Amino acid sequence: MNVNSILNDLEKRNAGEREFLQAVREVLESIEEVYNANPQFGAAGIIERLVEPDRVLSFKVPWVDDKGKVHVNRGYRVQFNNAIGPYKGGVRFHPSVNLSILKFLGFEQIFKNSLTSLAMGGAKGGADFNPVGKSQNEIMRFCHSLMLEMWKILGAETDVPAGDIGVTKAEIGYMYGMYKKLTGQHNGVFTGKGLDWGGSLIRPEATGFGVVYFANEMLSTVGENLKGKNIAISGFGNVAWGVALKAVELGAKILTISGPDGYIYDKDGIQGEKIDYLLSLRASNNDIVSTYSEIFPEAEFHANKRPWEVKCDIAIPCATQNELNLEDAQKLVNNGCLCVCEAANMPCTAEAIELFQKNGIIFAPGKAANAGGVSTSGLEMSQNALKLNWEQEEVDMRLRQIMKNIHASCVKYGKTGNNIDYVKGANIAGFLKVANAMLEQGIT
Repeated sequence: MNVNSILNDLEKRNAGEREFLQAVREVLESIEEVYNANPQFGAAGIIERLVEPDRVLSFKVPWVDDKGKVHVNRGYRVQFNNAIGPYKGGVRFHPSVNLSILKFLGFEQIFKNSLTSLAMGGAKGGADFNPVGKSQNEIMRFCHSLMLEMWKILGAETDVPAGDIGVTKAEIGYMYGMYKKLTGQHNGVFTGKGLDWGGSLIRPEATGFGVVYFANEMLSTVGENLKGKNIAISGFGNVAWGVALKAVELGAKILTISGPDGYIYDKDGIQGEKIDYLLSLRASNNDIVSTYSEIFPEAEFHANKRPWEVKCDIAIPCATQNELNLEDAQKLVNNGCLCVCEAANMPCTAEAIELFQKNGIIFAPGKAANAGGVSTSGLEMSQNALKLNWEQEEVDMRLRQIMKNIHASCVKYGKTGNNIDYVKGANIAGFLKVANAMLEQGIT
C-alpha cells in the first residue's frame, strides 16, 4: 500500500472533504506496515473497499416552525461498513453538519466499534439543523420529517442509530416514535432511549465514564492514577458531564468547562452541585457557559478563549473535531501536562498529536478512549434483544471491562519498548478485525 497514492486518488474523488481525508490519513499511516506485511489484504482490495461507504442517503427535510414558516434542511445517513455487525453510529444535529464530517465520523466509527469487541459496524447520520432556540414542537416536527426518509434503511439488525451532538433523549424519542408508527415495530432500532421504553442505565454518562476509565488505564502504565490530578475539559454536554462525574468520584479535580462563548475556570473544582448545574446548562437550549460564573462567582469566565491555557495534569477535549490545535498543544506541553485523552471525535489536529508524542505526553485517540458510549449502546441493544434491563452496577461493570480490554488491545499493537503509541495501537487493532471479516466474506 502506498498511502500518498491512495490519498491522492481519494482526494480527487472527494474534493474538499477535509475532515474525512484527515481521518483516513491517520488510519492509513498507522496500519501501513501491517497491511503491507499481509499481501492477502492488498489482493482483496481491502483499503479501496474500506474507504468507500457502502451507501450514502442524502435527502431534504422540510418542516414548519411555530409561526407557520416552512424551512428546509439537509439530512444524511452514511452507512460505511457492516462487516462485523449491523451499522451503528449516532445522528448529529448541528449547522456544521455536511457530508465530509459525517463520512469522517462514519469511517472512525468502523474502528471504534471494532475495538469494543461487540458486533457493530460503522455508520453516522445527521442534519444541518440547529436545535438551539427551537421549541420542542419545532424539534418534534423536524425529527418526524427526518424519519419519513431515514426509516427506510434502519432496522434492529440493519442499522441502529443513536444520539450525538444536538440529539438527546428527547430527539431520539421523537424519531423513534415516528419509526415505530411507520413500521409498526417496537424493536429497539435506536439506542439512547428513555428508561421507560427500552433505554439502558448510565447510557447518557457512558462516553464520559469510559474516557475516565481509559485515562486511568493509561496513567497506570506510568505508575500514576487519577487521584489528586487536575483535569481541564472542554464542552459542557453529556460527555463533559460524564467525565466530571466519574473523575471526581475517582479523586480528580475538574478545573474547566467550555462553550462557543469561552471557557470557565473554577480553581475550587467542578463537583457536587456544580456538576448538577451542567444538567441545567444542557437543558437551557443555548450554547453559552458564562452563566456558570454568575451562579458560582468564585469561578472565572474567559471570553472567546479555549481552556487549554490552564495548567493541568490531564486534558480531555469533549467538544468537537479539531478544537485543540498546535498552539493549544504547545501551551499544554509548556504547562507540564502528563496525559491527553480524546473524549470527542478527532478533537486534536494532526499537528497537535505529533507535538504531544514528540514531547512524551501520553495521548489516546477518540476511537479508543471515547468508545464507552457506543459500547453501552451495544449493551442496550443486547438488553433489548433479551427483553431485559440490567442494574446500573452490571452495566457499569461491563463498560469498565470493555474499556480495559480496548486499552489492552492498544498496548498490544502500539507498544514499542517502553513507549505506547495509542493511535497506532487503536488503528491496527480495529482494522485487523474488520479486514479479516471482509476477507472471509468475500468481495461484497
